[in-house]
Amino acid sequence: MDSVGKEMSFRRWRTEDSEEISEIYRLIINQDVTADFQKRVLDRTQEAENEAHFVAELDGKIVGFIISYILPFGFGAEDCAYIATMGVHPKYMGQGIGAGMTKELFMFFKDKGVSRVYTSVRWDSTDLLSFFKTMGFDRSEYINLKKDLDPLIEMGG
Repeated sequence: MDSVGKEMSFRRWRTEDSEEISEIYRLIINQDVTADFQKRVLDRTQEAENEAHFVAELDGKIVGFIISYILPFGFGAEDCAYIATMGVHPKYMGQGIGAGMTKELFMFFKDKGVSRVYTSVRWDSTDLLSFFKTMGFDRSEYINLKKDLDPLIEMGG
């Protein structure tokens, strides 16, 4: 579907957006979205000072979302921002919606005095790597590390 000639807008997300955001996420990951994900989306609608969560609307329909936040002292001495996740409805991918949301986000962060934005991408997600490269991202001086924690053992019983 072509979005040419339609009205595109970007705004902070609201509580009533959670179902549409969850549906877009479900379509992207190609599996059911957990109630926990929906709860976290609802929790994120509280406009905390350090959070920036936006949706893209096309003629009043939500077609994309982005979850991000400011990390005070996150990667050094200055405040930086982090894009946790983003998604565009599969029918609307490749039409500049992700780029539009990202540019809106960059303006938000600049207004907050943030000069650096980080994100993490799976090494095999070539489409996402390509997207972020076109948005001006490059390798950072950091490498992501992970530690799988053992399941909690129930004590006393």
